[in-house]
Amino acid sequence: VIPVLSRNTGYVTCPPRHRPPLVSFLIQCCSDNEDLFEGYDSIVGDSSFLAKLEDVELQMRQCHDQQTPNACEDDLSDSVLAEDFRDSPPRALPSSQLEFQKAVTTPHKSPSSGAHNTSTPDLMNPRPAINHADLTANKPPPKARRSMKDHLKKVLIDNAATSSTVSKTVQQKEAVMTEEMSFAMQAMESISAEQDLGPFFGLPSKVKVLILRLKGIQDLYEWQKTCLSLDSVQQRRNLIYSLPTSGGKTLVAEILIFKELLCRKKDALLILPYISLVQEKVRGLSSFGIELDFMVEEYAGSKGRFPPVKRRNKNSLYVTTIEKGHSLVNSLIENDRLDNIGLVVVDELHMLGDGSRGAILEITLSKILYMSKSTQIIGMSATLGNVGDLQTFLNAENYTNDFRPVELKEYVKIKESIYEVNPREETCFSFSRLLDFKVLMIICGQSSTHLTTEFLKRSQYKQMVGRAGRAGIDAMGESILILQDKDINMVKNQIFFKCKCYSNLLHDGGRGLFSLVLSFIGLKITTTVEQVRDFMKGTLLSVQEAQVSPERSLWDLTVESIDTLKQKSLIEVSADVNNQSILQITRLGRATFKGSIDLSYCDLLYRDLSKGLEGLLLNSFLHLVYLVTPYDMVNQCKPDWMIYFRQFTNLSAAEQKMATAVGVPESFVARKAAGQSVRKSVDIVVVNRLYLALVLYSLLKETNLWNVSDRFQLTRGFVQTLLSSASAFGSSVLHFTEELEEFWAYKSLLSELTRRLTYCVQAELIPLMEVAGVMEHRAKQLYNAGYKTLAHLANADPQILVQTIENLFKRQANQIIASAKMLIKEKAEALQEEVDDLLMLPSDIPSL
Repeated sequence: VIPVLSRNTGYVTCPPRHRPPLVSFLIQCCSDNEDLFEGYDSIVGDSSFLAKLEDVELQMRQCHDQQTPNACEDDLSDSVLAEDFRDSPPRALPSSQLEFQKAVTTPHKSPSSGAHNTSTPDLMNPRPAINHADLTANKPPPKARRSMKDHLKKVLIDNAATSSTVSKTVQQKEAVMTEEMSFAMQAMESISAEQDLGPFFGLPSKVKVLILRLKGIQDLYEWQKTCLSLDSVQQRRNLIYSLPTSGGKTLVAEILIFKELLCRKKDALLILPYISLVQEKVRGLSSFGIELDFMVEEYAGSKGRFPPVKRRNKNSLYVTTIEKGHSLVNSLIENDRLDNIGLVVVDELHMLGDGSRGAILEITLSKILYMSKSTQIIGMSATLGNVGDLQTFLNAENYTNDFRPVELKEYVKIKESIYEVNPREETCFSFSRLLDFKVLMIICGQSSTHLTTEFLKRSQYKQMVGRAGRAGIDAMGESILILQDKDINMVKNQIFFKCKCYSNLLHDGGRGLFSLVLSFIGLKITTTVEQVRDFMKGTLLSVQEAQVSPERSLWDLTVESIDTLKQKSLIEVSADVNNQSILQITRLGRATFKGSIDLSYCDLLYRDLSKGLEGLLLNSFLHLVYLVTPYDMVNQCKPDWMIYFRQFTNLSAAEQKMATAVGVPESFVARKAAGQSVRKSVDIVVVNRLYLALVLYSLLKETNLWNVSDRFQLTRGFVQTLLSSASAFGSSVLHFTEELEEFWAYKSLLSELTRRLTYCVQAELIPLMEVAGVMEHRAKQLYNAGYKTLAHLANADPQILVQTIENLFKRQANQIIASAKMLIKEKAEALQEEVDDLLMLPSDIPSL
């Protein structure tokens, strides 16, 4: 196949069907708008250059005329050799030179005289000698030849005037691409100008300034920089990192949260163990939210909206307790929004081994792992002996460091001596010193109230002692644990030796496992027994099956759980069109898992609510308070019968009638107070629950925890815990009733009661108490100083606030103002979202 010179363009072209691959490749390479003769205009305009060309041509002609004529010239011009050279233009020449060659190489070709075509035709067909003079005389006069200058001008001008179709297409493509790149660069520049992403671990440089201004941290520790630069962090893989308390774990987590919110534009979930820690974190991060334009939402106690507000223009950080985090994840799964959560950070990950709360945490993480493959999980944990099991469960990497900015020395007091903790010693303790004065003058304070009937856990101990010796304040920290002789061995085994974390789904008769199976059937994650079993393979229980349940396999546990739920009428089995068994949740089961009600009490709660509808007392809160009194605290309190009788007699007639209706007649209480025997059987659980309801009712009326605890001869810690538990349980009962139509009357009633239990203050103080970290005493100070609403606080001047409010530091004032601003912003955003939803044009409007 011979390449052909295009008549108009001067490019080498081939018919599409017959183009060799090399020619096609060359055409593609040359099909751009690059001018191979970009300097030819200057050459054409250069008269000296063209004059030189004419001189060279003239010299060549003169030399040719002086040479002896070649008799074989015309014959050789007809030879096959010459023909081959003429018909095969050199491919290495540029197209303009080929065009020039085509113009100048037009010899006359005589037809062949023989049948064979050979390179020496005269030898095969001898011809008579021809007189050269006759040939010259008879030869027609030659046509006037164009000069090299004329040919070069013609070719260059043709190239300049001709534009190929391929070049125009490429030019159009390049124009579109240039426009798109320009637009992208403008967008990148605008984003960079607004956020300046990148300088601080991929974050805006503004974040580093805020950390310095709000936290006083000028630079990160080396381990923090190393951790943030790990491949697992950069590639968004799951990570568990373990360091001592006060080592700076939280700052690393916050930086990762900021990256998720600002860079990836995804929501984040931060799970903390206690309500007080949630409030502290919300208060501390609200300032960042105001400056960096993201929302900080609190989910603790009775606070939190389900499902959360779906924001179009901003991302949210959900700060939750373990229980509220579980409810939030359920809500997001049900609304198909779990993928909006890009990062989940779990503080105190070792609490997976903490009884029923550990079971709830394991359920939450199992659902996230199963339902959202794009969500990253970061866990902060104490040093564990079996961290490999957690890595397998979370499919995570592990980073460990023993860094602590301030040295911590741990001691224990046994009788009158102080011993230093040294786990390397055989006895774990080494003698330090004697106590000289026997009595220590000290003020004790704690950030989180904690009351438990169980022995102190290692995680709780490490959290407490870790607060000793803070960076930038102390050179060394000391902690002293006061022991009784009977607790020495237990302390050695449970606190001072490295602990292990095990699944608690089988804790307390397998209540966690029942709750797990019920919830993912209710959320329609699984519908068959086989799917339930597949889901169970992704739990920590599956990883530790041999250690936790050596006698029963995971399959046996799954089948037993399903049978138990069917017996409780929480799930049912139906058949589909293929006659395959399908697991479905009942109305009671849905209400149970939506309200996060303990499966042990769901039947009892349903009966109490149903019975309450028969004669609900509405002129007092006592009946409603009784219905939201937590069942799990009933056995923690034994009534003082004289106090019980005295409080009972102070009730109104209607309230006493209500007490009798629930199963506690006045005669029973009077006989118990008098020390007499009671023949009539009475449910002691109901009796104790009504006693706790009287404590809560007194708190609602008086709002003074000290007076109420003295009146009922209870510790203030117990009363505070009771109030917090009642508030949380009230919120759960509210969600429980929302799923059952027969309990429609409870919805508005329980909503107001739960709000009152949450704050337990006078009504005018409730708006101020909504601000994270503002307790009753502070709210009274603010109210008396003229700050009576959220708007007053949000627009307050920190300097004036510090001068007006006693014992209020500037940092606290700034946090209070930031929290108030965040609350107002959150409420305004929620209302705006509702307005947008109402005004949005439906996508399914019927049309003709």
